[in-house]
Order: sequence, then C-alpha cells, then structure tokens
Amino acid sequence: MDLSPEKREELLGTLKVRFEKNMNRHEGIEWAKVQAKIEDNSEKLWSLNEMERTGGEPDVLGRDTKTGQYIFYDCSEESPKGRRSLCYDHEALESRKENRPKNNVIDMAAAMGIELLTEEEYRNFQKHGKYDTKTSSWIRTPSDIRKLGGAIFADFRYGNVFVYHNGAESYYAARGFRGLLRV
Repeated sequence: MDLSPEKREELLGTLKVRFEKNMNRHEGIEWAKVQAKIEDNSEKLWSLNEMERTGGEPDVLGRDTKTGQYIFYDCSEESPKGRRSLCYDHEALESRKENRPKNNVIDMAAAMGIELLTEEEYRNFQKHGKYDTKTSSWIRTPSDIRKLGGAIFADFRYGNVFVYHNGAESYYAARGFRGLLRV
C-alpha cells in the first residue's frame, strides 16, 4: 500500500495544483500544512491516490475543528468514472443472479480507505459548485431503508440537490459514488 517516491511526488504535485487552483473551496487553509499532514500519514496518501486513480479529483473542502483533520472530497464534476456501474453493498451484489456488476460501493470505498458521503455531507458538498449534473452518486443509506431492500443516491438538477431511492441491487453506467477522506 506504499507508493513509490516518484508516485508520491507526482500525486502531491497534482493535489497541490488542484488546491491552488480552487482556493474558494478551502479559504484560510495553507497547502504546506495539508501536505505535512498527508506526509505524516502514508496510508492516507495511498487512499488519496486511489481517489485520484478512479477519477475522483480529491481536494480539501474543510477542516474538522475538533480533530484538526483536513477533509478531502471527490471534486470531479461528475461521479468518478472509475467508480460507476456498482450496486450498493455486498448483500445486494450477492442477490443478483444475472448481469452482476463487478463490485459494490460499500466494499470498494472500504478497500480504498474512504467514507461514503452522507446526505448532509453531499448537500454541503454541493455548496462548493455544481456536481453530478449528468450523473448521480450513491450516498450512505440509513439502516432502516437498507433493511427494506433500498438504497439512496443523489444528484444536482434544476438548481437543486435531489435524493432518490432505488433497489440496492440496481446499478447504472451513470451512477457511481463520491467519498471523503479525513487526513
């Protein structure tokens, strides 16, 4: 799970350029402090690389005042391309007898070391721009909905965030998931 020195430098360079290009997302936060936190947590650097590798375009959207951690979100304009056509969780994947997707959102996010966005986090994220205007993203589903076989996803249309439901076993080429990482 360690990155080569060359890959580390390449990723840090990409993250720095994105950070500096989008200062409106993280006013009052200094890149040098973010980079120092990342470098102190190599497993987080690996997770950021996974976010980048799958098309998430991670960037800092804030800092947790209680823990001091910086919070990276997937800031790609549309749901990350490398994380689409997935059903919601392992149970949903196993329930499909035909035309099974390659993976599911919950397992993939865990393998990447990132968290799936909650509805509140997704709504707050949308205050930083207009994302998922052509795609949609699975979001963390409350257990009472999941117990009944459903899962929820969200997108941005007509100037508003919409949250919808689907069977957890469903998957679509235009639906992926966004995550966040605390560093």
